[in-house]
Amino acid sequence: MEEFRRSYSRLCRESGAEPQEAVLQQLQQLPRGRLDLATRSLTVDTCRALGELLPRETLCTELVLSDCMLSEEGATLLLRGLCANTVLRFLDLKGNNLRATGAEALGKLLQQNKSIQSLTLEWNSLGTWDEAFATFCGGLAVNGTLQRLDLRSNQISHKGAEELALALKGNATLQQLDLRWNNIGLLGGRALMNCLPSNRTLWRLDLAGNNIPGDVLRAVEQAMAHNQDRLTTFQENHARTHVLSREVQHLREEKSKQFLDLMETIDKQREEMAKSSRASAARIGQLQEALNERHSIINALKAKLQMTEAALALSEQKAQDLEVLLATAEQEQLSLSQRQAKERRLEQQEAAERESKLLRDLSAANEKNLLLQNQVDELERKVKCQQEQLFQTRQELTSMSAQLKMRAIQAEERLDMEKRRCRQSLEDSESLRVKEVEHMSRHLEESERAMQERVQRLEAVRLSLEEELSRVKAAALSERGQAEEELIKAKSQARLEEQQRLAHLEDKLRLLARARDEAQGACLQQKQAVVEAQTRASQLSLQLEGLRRRLEELQQDLSHKDQERVAEVSKVRVELQEQNGRLQAELAAQEALREKAAALERQLKVMASDHREALLDRESENASLREKLRLREAEIARIRDEEAQRASFLQNAVLAYVQGSPVRTLSPPK
Repeated sequence: MEEFRRSYSRLCRESGAEPQEAVLQQLQQLPRGRLDLATRSLTVDTCRALGELLPRETLCTELVLSDCMLSEEGATLLLRGLCANTVLRFLDLKGNNLRATGAEALGKLLQQNKSIQSLTLEWNSLGTWDEAFATFCGGLAVNGTLQRLDLRSNQISHKGAEELALALKGNATLQQLDLRWNNIGLLGGRALMNCLPSNRTLWRLDLAGNNIPGDVLRAVEQAMAHNQDRLTTFQENHARTHVLSREVQHLREEKSKQFLDLMETIDKQREEMAKSSRASAARIGQLQEALNERHSIINALKAKLQMTEAALALSEQKAQDLEVLLATAEQEQLSLSQRQAKERRLEQQEAAERESKLLRDLSAANEKNLLLQNQVDELERKVKCQQEQLFQTRQELTSMSAQLKMRAIQAEERLDMEKRRCRQSLEDSESLRVKEVEHMSRHLEESERAMQERVQRLEAVRLSLEEELSRVKAAALSERGQAEEELIKAKSQARLEEQQRLAHLEDKLRLLARARDEAQGACLQQKQAVVEAQTRASQLSLQLEGLRRRLEELQQDLSHKDQERVAEVSKVRVELQEQNGRLQAELAAQEALREKAAALERQLKVMASDHREALLDRESENASLREKLRLREAEIARIRDEEAQRASFLQNAVLAYVQGSPVRTLSPPK
């Protein structure tokens, strides 16, 4: 304020006038942020200096100039300077006898200034000249910051009231307007009453002492009460929407965390699958090396056979014995080939049975997916029914007591307890599932990969069900919040209706609890399906271990046969034939195993692509559900606007009926 005081003195001296001592004393004693010059007679030079200083002053938020006896020129200079001010919030010009020039300056101030929120113009003469007051009303119509306007005792006639009514139709920020002790009369009162349906922000309008009939005053009071209720509901809705937006943001963050955890588990499983594939490739290489060694042994044995054939040509008796032994060996070879064919057929049958089992499991999973989709559709229909019921309750409900609030609080606590229980059970099931998947990934190989993909799909379905359950809970919370909003507005009704509506709300809560139980049942079914898949995977692992033991036994038999060939040179031809047959069978078995491995790899690729497509489908479904939610919110807003329009139409009809009735002589209220 000291700098402001020095600047004021300098400007007064530059204009050739002495600064006023009363103003200097007041500037020295004023608190920070408030400039009070009430009852100080301000000259034109002082007003000019203040008009130049106030646009640059960034600390003054309140300016009091009541009863300062401002002249027309001084008021014009002061108000012109305030047009560029951006920090002033409160302006008091009470008792300055402002007339036409002052009204025009105030109109320009309201058009250009974007910071003043409260304007006091009591005990002036703004309504004496209609054209000047029309300019003032034009500035009020385009102003977007003023919230409180005091126009008491300003000689405003019915024409000025009509101009003011036109300004109120265009203004969207003014909340309080004081027009007491003017000359508005019946015509002005009706003009103001007719403009109120199009103005939804004004919630206080004082018209005492204007010779306005009582029915018009009552209609104005009803409109003000309606606007005040709308303002309170708007504030409450804004607070609740802020809370709901924070909850939605929290849910989105949790969903993103769950998705990241799922992707991490998928990456880990892919790494484990790559490790197992590398191990199988190394095993195949070892088998190939063993096969090459056997080929070298066969070549060596063929060389020995040539040498023995030369020796066998020397004696016919040995040849006859060898022929007999050869016949017996052929019979044994036939029997062995038959056994191997039977074993091969059994293996093919087992593979066909496994494929059929996998196909049946896949079809069962598809059927479960369809059932879950049907459940989602049923939940959406239930939500629609609940929204319709809520709309009916909005029309019917007018009051509820504190007992219903207590029950709502208890229901909310129960719902929170159920949430915590569900979260705990889901976390336990998630930890158990992770442990089981890790245990399976250590023991399963190629056949287990397909089952792991299926487990991942089932887990994705379970997560989608959990998300749907959270959506249903959020919808229930929003509906409960909306019901509480309607309960706050309520005023009076009989206790029998309260009991009926309480029963109706309890039925709604039971339906929501039933839907939650159904979702939990679906989760349990998914868990059972996961357990069945794990048991099947363990069975497949046992079968694989049996095949490995069989292969080891065959390898041991081959080693024994090799020792017998070395020991018995006379039986070289028979043993070579047996070895050839066995090696061919092993080659066929290895080729079959390679084909199976390739088929399993192709199946794994197909299942991975299916999994990606399912994820994309889920994301598209989530986007469509969000779009539906947005459309429903827009529909609710549209219904609210329609109800407000209907209420305004009804009010206009009542007012028209009242105006059409014969006017009764009523004394104005004191």
